[in-house]
Amino acid sequence: MKKAKMVLDKEFHVGEVDYRVYGSFIEHLGRAVYGGIYEPGHPSANEDGFRMDVVELVRALQIPIIRYPGGNFVSGYNWEDGVGPREQRRRRLELAWRTIETNEIGTNEFVDWAKLVNAKVMMAVNLGTRDIDAARNLVEYCNHPNGSYWSDLRVSHGYRQPHSIKTWCLGNEMDGPWQIGHKTAQEYGRIASEAAKSMKWVDPSIELVLAGSSGTQMPTFPEWEATVLDQAYEHVDYISLHTYYGNRDNDTANFLASSLNMDEFIHTVVSTCDYVKAKRRSKKTIHLSFDEWNVWYHSNESDRKIEPWSIAPPQLEDIYTLEDALVVGTMLISLLKRADRVKMASLAQLVNVIAPIMTTQDGGAWKQTIYYPFLHASRYGRGKVLRPAISSPKYDTKDFTDVPILEAIAIFNEAHEELTIFAVNRDVNEALLLDVDVRGFANYEVVEHIVLQNDDVKACNTAENPTAVVPHNVEIAQVDGGHLQCCLPRLSWNVIRFHKKTGSVRH
Repeated sequence: MKKAKMVLDKEFHVGEVDYRVYGSFIEHLGRAVYGGIYEPGHPSANEDGFRMDVVELVRALQIPIIRYPGGNFVSGYNWEDGVGPREQRRRRLELAWRTIETNEIGTNEFVDWAKLVNAKVMMAVNLGTRDIDAARNLVEYCNHPNGSYWSDLRVSHGYRQPHSIKTWCLGNEMDGPWQIGHKTAQEYGRIASEAAKSMKWVDPSIELVLAGSSGTQMPTFPEWEATVLDQAYEHVDYISLHTYYGNRDNDTANFLASSLNMDEFIHTVVSTCDYVKAKRRSKKTIHLSFDEWNVWYHSNESDRKIEPWSIAPPQLEDIYTLEDALVVGTMLISLLKRADRVKMASLAQLVNVIAPIMTTQDGGAWKQTIYYPFLHASRYGRGKVLRPAISSPKYDTKDFTDVPILEAIAIFNEAHEELTIFAVNRDVNEALLLDVDVRGFANYEVVEHIVLQNDDVKACNTAENPTAVVPHNVEIAQVDGGHLQCCLPRLSWNVIRFHKKTGSVRH
């Protein structure tokens, strides 16, 4: 059996986990909204038409913030279409995904839904077809108490109290030619800077996310970041990153190494931010919002066959496998490894569209394989990220070299006297014997070892068989002489939880 080592000490840490790193994303795309979170007449629907079975599954994930309403959708969206009496709302041709948008759900309804799932809203403004005026007006509508045109309009729509939305995205993927209103870096940096100024003049308490590159494959990356930050640096607080991975070549070992690309992406953007900071002699540090990330490739072929101008057709409905869940697990670890700079992230998306939660019309809701690593990280990954010393066997693939078989991180929650290790064994053939040096955590014992695995790496959950791939607990290994030795099954996601022994003296 191959062996790996991990040394942990509470004095060596990366930074505190910002709870918003466990955010998600709902776009007006496919069945994310209509048929996903909203289905009037469904047996579980409340008086507002929201599916409460979906609400319960989302609540369990403890998602603190949800990005809305897009995505590519936002670059052609007139937010005014989605407020006021429903019977007066316009139906629109939605050009990003070539559907009909009914506008039954808009800003106010989504804020209501977010409250149901105990989440805040990260609102995106349209900087594709719209301008500074529309952006500042939306901030006024949402956040100003009353006494002005747009705030009084909100009050007239039945919302006397302001929504007080704190976090705002300045457009979406404006570097992409597929984007409505695609701009050069100079063009986008200019309008983003001016929009940011006016939005903060309306509400100085808000924080703003500048649109970064749509991925490392973009020919303008990372010059885009350098250019747009140079123009907007003092007016924004974060810059966004987006990435998706897929296994189109059916090469599991290569696919499982995808997070190495994510690591490099984060490193390059951090370096670019700090270069602009130095260039401008600024005292301000720009943090990262990784506000789109996931596995996405299963549905590509079926999406090409969708009839244009349908209403809420099934789109981007990937059915995820075990190996997809392992990649999601490694991506979560990548985010946590840079907790010092990655302060927000959004798993894209949340319901039906490349999502951890799926629904059937008039039927049930069920959990995909990727639901579980996200659930575990959100539930147990709160506290201080430790900087582990890891020794692991490695392998090479067609796209990556020196891929560690063990991908792992540890979180220390001092307030709750808990230590949690998240670990993925990438080995396609063998279990891995892990030795964890926890001498820095005297009087801590293992209380749980959760494993997500299956003999079939392509196994998935479906509406007919929603529990084909679910986590289970394995026999707990004991700490001996300050070391824990445990077995990580091949191709597995592992959560190893320690807790301070009851009755032990705290120093």
